Amino acid sequence: MTGTFGGALEARQVPAGEGRLSSEAIGEVEKEDGVLVLKRIHVSYQLNVERALLVQKRDAIERAHALHPDRCPVARSIKGSIAVTTSLNIEAQG
Repeated sequence: MTGTFGGALEARQVPAGEGRLSSEAIGEVEKEDGVLVLKRIHVSYQLNVERALLVQKRDAIERAHALHPDRCPVARSIKGSIAVTTSLNIEAQG
């Protein structure tokens, strides 16, 4: 998912490489009939953006974040069986 989101940012001329975009995923597991089953995944993104670029591109960044799960092969593959949520923290630099 991070790669898909990063690609969406880059397509909007928002740099996501070189450590600017990072993520952490947390999975929640439940027991079903004695078997551990992954039920939910939450991905937290951290994006560092130059302040001037953030002012100019905030709407595009938020739109990319909102739309990227539907464009991600992994998220689309597990959509019916595992709930996936995301959050985005943007930090302005400079």
